[in-house]
Amino acid sequence: MTDMKKNESMTFEEAMKGLESFVSKLEEGDVPLEQAINYFQEGMALSKMCHEKLQKVEKQMDFILKEDGELAPFSVQEEDEGDK
Repeated sequence: MTDMKKNESMTFEEAMKGLESFVSKLEEGDVPLEQAINYFQEGMALSKMCHEKLQKVEKQMDFILKEDGELAPFSVQEEDEGDK
């Protein structure tokens, strides 16, 4: 199984590449059962880490700096069809 400390230091992109690699190996179908279970467990750990990193970024994006330096909730303003 992968080292959790190593996983924590991985970037999101590295974790996604690792996850894609495990999925690819499992999709081949000729992996011994024990190895398939190991790939699945490692993939789940990477998936959890990616999810946590995405949640952290989402929280960071919830706040942006205003011109006066105060934090404000982030919201996307959609254009009204009538303004075109």
